[in-house]
Amino acid sequence: MNDIQNKVVELRNVKRSFSQGGVQIDVLKGVDLDIRSNEIVALLGPSGSGKSTLLQAVGLLEGGFDGSIKLADEETAQMSASGHTRIRRELLGFVYQFHHLLPDFSAEENVVMPQLIAGTSQVDAEERAESLLRSLGLGERLDHKPSKLSGGEQQRVAVARALANAPKLVLADEPTGNLDETTADIVLAELMALVREEGSAALIATHNERLAAKMDRVVRLHDGILS
Repeated sequence: MNDIQNKVVELRNVKRSFSQGGVQIDVLKGVDLDIRSNEIVALLGPSGSGKSTLLQAVGLLEGGFDGSIKLADEETAQMSASGHTRIRRELLGFVYQFHHLLPDFSAEENVVMPQLIAGTSQVDAEERAESLLRSLGLGERLDHKPSKLSGGEQQRVAVARALANAPKLVLADEPTGNLDETTADIVLAELMALVREEGSAALIATHNERLAAKMDRVVRLHDGILS
């Protein structure tokens, strides 16, 4: 089967509720979602609509979810914590609104680090990091620490770090939310280009209709339901 037909994400009836002051709040009310290889999907919704909660579900970042969450055809619902850790390490890459770079490490070292944790050799990790950063226009910034980089450059390093271990799926939560419009457009375009070049898929949460329209498909989260 052609790779484009392969499901990277398959969610069925995913629910998440919280209890606040004795009142149950239903954030996700039975979400179904498929994402295939090489597909970039915008997750659109206003602030507080549950986009981050849905990304946490797909990213196996916390428990408390009901329903089926399959990643690369592996059912994760009954997996142990170590199983979730393996899936995150082997299949997923994350980009957040704030870059969360290690401040005492250079741009290159920030991209090398997750590869070393995954068992890649130092030499191969450095070669991969340099290649990714150069593709994002940061060839002259490899040795710069985050404090010496602009906001857009910091987020580009975060993008390179997310792709460092060649994930099947990149999860991005408002990845351009802290950037001005011009820089946001550039960084999103570079993120999408790199995802396509790497053959990954992506689920990108945003409340920005204009940015969402640039992606392959838009799904909308409203009142706990995806449409």
